[in-house]
Amino acid sequence: MTEHTENSWASSPGIRASMRANKSRDTKPELALRRAVHARGMRYRVGIRPVAGLRRTADLVFTKAHVAVFLDGCFWHGCPQHHTIAKTNATFWAEKVRRNRERDAETDRLLAQNGWDVVRIWEHEDPEQAAERIEATLDQARRGSEHPFPTA
Repeated sequence: MTEHTENSWASSPGIRASMRANKSRDTKPELALRRAVHARGMRYRVGIRPVAGLRRTADLVFTKAHVAVFLDGCFWHGCPQHHTIAKTNATFWAEKVRRNRERDAETDRLLAQNGWDVVRIWEHEDPEQAAERIEATLDQARRGSEHPFPTA
């Protein structure tokens, strides 16, 4: 084993290589969601921070309406329907998912404090149904808007 792998969180070089290959952007579920949202005529920005100075990046951002969309992976964010317990390094991964969920809740709270609506979508959700939820949130935000906060 190399020195770099010995200090890694991964249980083996193969696992490390597999985990490093996971994309954080432009995944199949994200591309499907973006296609569905775009087909409905909604225009958005991809992978930006809704609030300047807040180190949180949303998958889709509707800056004028102040709506941030996060597409959460079932494994990484602990989906109640599809999350599976890791067979290797189970304690590490359970803690990782717990921290991710805490950060998600904190993100939702911080964005709401700054006048943003947050839509969370699970990766397993149907993209068309998810696009409907986003469209409904946008419509509601636009009807009740004139946000007192500056846009990003």
